[in-house]
Amino acid sequence: MDIFEAMKTRHSVRVYFEEKIADAIAEKLFEDIETSNGESGLRIQLFLNEPEAFHGGMMARYGSFRNANNYIAMVGKKNPGLDETCGYYGEKIVLTATQLGLGSCWVGISYSKGKCKAQIAEDEKLVIVVALGNTAKEGVPHKTKTIEQISRVNGEMPDWFRRGMEAVQLAPTALNQQKFLFTLDQDTVRAKAGLGFYAKVDLGIAKCHFELGAGTDGWRWAE
Repeated sequence: MDIFEAMKTRHSVRVYFEEKIADAIAEKLFEDIETSNGESGLRIQLFLNEPEAFHGGMMARYGSFRNANNYIAMVGKKNPGLDETCGYYGEKIVLTATQLGLGSCWVGISYSKGKCKAQIAEDEKLVIVVALGNTAKEGVPHKTKTIEQISRVNGEMPDWFRRGMEAVQLAPTALNQQKFLFTLDQDTVRAKAGLGFYAKVDLGIAKCHFELGAGTDGWRWAE
């Protein structure tokens, strides 16, 4: 499937088959993570056949996950832009996983942080994890806000900006709240996070979608 189909197809999956992720798929994920770490300076880590983080503990039970034995830990050095960077690069990997036939779910609190196997240095932070695996129960789409509710344009909306916002509508967010606003002024796009848990992670995910929908020519992000 192409990247747009992946954005439309991907919904949060909490129930997986016990079968392991195929070696060829795992290898591709490790390659993508290595590339993302090199570009971003993050220390994203993939754990396979490791059930502890989603088994036992009150928060893990709260998430209603089954057979969540694989996950991506989004780790990076502490800085004001860390959450957004984790969202942006994490979603790139999530969409790759979708194209490879895997289900996934962004997980902020409903797992056991104490049992997560991620290596975290003193100057680093575990921001969020992504569960993934072979889907046993498909996720379902959720209501989204209109483009007009999550964007502002001075004048007529260009086609490229609308394509970007259509992709943003498909971006997963915490509690499906879509607490962000994209503003276009001439050729400059400003994206701002609202208030709420993981709002800046959500913004990074949304910016990833926007770039994939709008392309990267003829406009720029605001400084």
